[in-house]
Amino acid sequence: MLIGYARTSTTDQVAGLEAQERDLRALGVEELFSEQASAVGRRQGLEKAIAFARKGDTLCATKIDRLARSVTHLWEIVRRLEAKGVALKILDPDLDTSSSVGRLILSIMGGIAEFERSMMLERQREGIAKAKQEGKYKGRQPTARKRTAEVEELAAQGLSMGAIANKLGIGKGSVHRILSGKLV
Repeated sequence: MLIGYARTSTTDQVAGLEAQERDLRALGVEELFSEQASAVGRRQGLEKAIAFARKGDTLCATKIDRLARSVTHLWEIVRRLEAKGVALKILDPDLDTSSSVGRLILSIMGGIAEFERSMMLERQREGIAKAKQEGKYKGRQPTARKRTAEVEELAAQGLSMGAIANKLGIGKGSVHRILSGKLV
């Protein structure tokens, strides 16, 4: 069975997720797991896809960077799949871990993808430093601070910190800081 996995980093990337899903469906995947989650965060969709896979199945992703955050992570995924007798197929470029050549090329491509990401992060840091020097960098806008009144109102209604966090889409720690007066 072909199992698909599609991921984008943010909810703003709807078209990217839809394109991945389209390409995986065109390949013939029978079960598709999709999520919008950062590469560095917990990815429940990937975990569900790996758990769903059975011996003889192939897990498919459109690109290496949609699947793994680093070469180490990539090989961790490959080892987990191999332990279950599951192959990995990447569509772009066309790689399949069921062959030794596919495994070699996957390793090389994973290294290149990791290098590319580190270069992008380095350029990003340089750009932020330059923007700070020029007084143009504002940084990330605080999200929880803007919702102080809503947090306090929901707390007054008797909701738990976890329920407030879920309802407002902010972290439980932020709710705690607001209610304890540490975030004003």
